[in-house]
Amino acid sequence: MAHVPQIKIPATYIRGGTSKGVFFSLQDLPESAQVPGAARDAILLRVIGSPDPYGKQTDGMGGATSSTSKTVILSKTSQPEHDVDYLFGQVSIDKPFVDWSGNCGNLTAAVGAFAISSGLVDASRIPENGVAVVRIWQKNISKTIIAHVPITNGEVQETGDFELDGVTFPAAEVQVEFLDPADGEGAMFPTGNLVDDLEVPGVGTLKATMINAGIPTIFLNAAEIGYTGAELQDAINGDPAALERFETIRAHGAVRMGLIETVEQAAGRQHTPKVAFVAPPADYVSSSGKQLTAADMDLLVRALSMGKLHHAMMGTAAVAIGTAAAIPGTLVNLAAGGGDRNAVTFGHPSGTLRVGAEASQVDGNWAVNKAIMSRSARVLMEGFVRIPGDSF
Repeated sequence: MAHVPQIKIPATYIRGGTSKGVFFSLQDLPESAQVPGAARDAILLRVIGSPDPYGKQTDGMGGATSSTSKTVILSKTSQPEHDVDYLFGQVSIDKPFVDWSGNCGNLTAAVGAFAISSGLVDASRIPENGVAVVRIWQKNISKTIIAHVPITNGEVQETGDFELDGVTFPAAEVQVEFLDPADGEGAMFPTGNLVDDLEVPGVGTLKATMINAGIPTIFLNAAEIGYTGAELQDAINGDPAALERFETIRAHGAVRMGLIETVEQAAGRQHTPKVAFVAPPADYVSSSGKQLTAADMDLLVRALSMGKLHHAMMGTAAVAIGTAAAIPGTLVNLAAGGGDRNAVTFGHPSGTLRVGAEASQVDGNWAVNKAIMSRSARVLMEGFVRIPGDSF
């Protein structure tokens, strides 16, 4: 029996922040995948190695975690005053599903560099030496992001001494600004409240701050759900009952936020919303063995992504953290000690991260002009990915 041979597609494998993903230029994809639809999803699933009932993604580029099961498609911009369009696809590990409902803040750090190296940014905007300001249109959520990419001798500089907890080796610092980060699907606080009583059958009624900023996120108090806020991955991911409980909370929170109509629909929207829990600062030992003290941070935050506790912090969730911290009265703000804040340093499983946000009230409603954080990015491999020609 004859089998269809493999095809090859130009691609680049890049670490951005504490995530890794396969990056494509839109024009390099097969014609049927240059538009949204089943062919595009099928190609990305096969590239990453999903769905994999073994949960390993051995036959693909994925790394069997939410942080490494990611794809990015860049193209010439469709928006005035922007340089590049950025589309993010979160690939399910064990299901035949690509979630297009949100952004990846970590991989955002690599978008500007890839856009420059791929010729998607006008050469006149790239200095010979200095910092290139790349204006990114994030198509998933219809928002503007500004990446400040270091340039040396006309090329993107990837090496440097900037250290990011959750990443083993230092690299060049990339500052990223998320403008007007309230999510494009509705109000920043979709329930109209900074704190709600969220009723979750089988779990109870929990205090929750539900916010659309960076990515829709449900914040809970760690103590109210039986945690300290200093947990590492194994404490959550090794507890199936806990993971089921968090997924139930996520589903009911998504309904309250208006993101879905029924809890059953949560299975088809795995990437959003996120669930996170917060606590006041405390001493703990990070996943790398680094001793952290309460003095190193303003609060503790742990967040789940694609059903598992994240090993560090999703970039978009960091935007949500910074935004919520800047608004007095949210659970995040209260965990950090309350009051007016324009930046916080929070502890996560791999260490700490600082994020800033500018918040103000307009006609009684909270608005955030931008959130800012520093990440790094590095190309790991470039060339072609191969998939069987009958995969799509």
